[in-house]
Amino acid sequence: MENNEELKAEVVEETSTEVAQETPAAEETAEVTEAVAEEKPAKSRRGRGKKQKIETVAEEKPQSEWTENVVQISRVTKVVKGGKKLSFRAIVIVGNKKGQVGIGCAKASEVIIAIQKAIADGRKNVINVPIFKTTIPHPVQAKSGAGCVMLRPASQGTGIIAGGAVRSVLELAGIENILAKSLGSKAPLNAAYATFEALKSLTTFGEMAKKRGLSMAEFLN
Repeated sequence: MENNEELKAEVVEETSTEVAQETPAAEETAEVTEAVAEEKPAKSRRGRGKKQKIETVAEEKPQSEWTENVVQISRVTKVVKGGKKLSFRAIVIVGNKKGQVGIGCAKASEVIIAIQKAIADGRKNVINVPIFKTTIPHPVQAKSGAGCVMLRPASQGTGIIAGGAVRSVLELAGIENILAKSLGSKAPLNAAYATFEALKSLTTFGEMAKKRGLSMAEFLN
């Protein structure tokens, strides 16, 4: 009996020593798990910061100073060997309202393409218009085909007294006060080209004084 009791006591001591040896390891594992649990939210917060959407601001395109005005779009039918060929003709006035204006005329099978070609043609034929105090320097009359236009300077506050294609050309040229009268054909193309020729024939006071051999003061007096 005594031997059995001694064996039981030895077994109890061995198990107690094993448990005592295992407890520090368990405490270490618990500490490690707590540290990992503390690090996980920090990582997730960092990840959330990276996933934030970056707002991109769209760059605004600079607006062009040129203005286009479509005067007329007409349908043109051409008779060919196989039948009739349909196309469109566009008349466009191009100007920057600062003394530069041009007229473009083009044909194409589609309206949009015809307008684009007319705008490109108008920018190729731009002229500089001499403007004196928001009006023209002197009266002028010009013809183009069957069109004939007369232009006269006007005082401040008169406005643009004109209509149709003549008004479009004068507005986009930057003239604010003028008197205009169409004396020939009322067709938009003829009237526009007649106005264009009239503006092209304008001369400044400096050019006239130089032609006469006078100074600006003598010319104005």
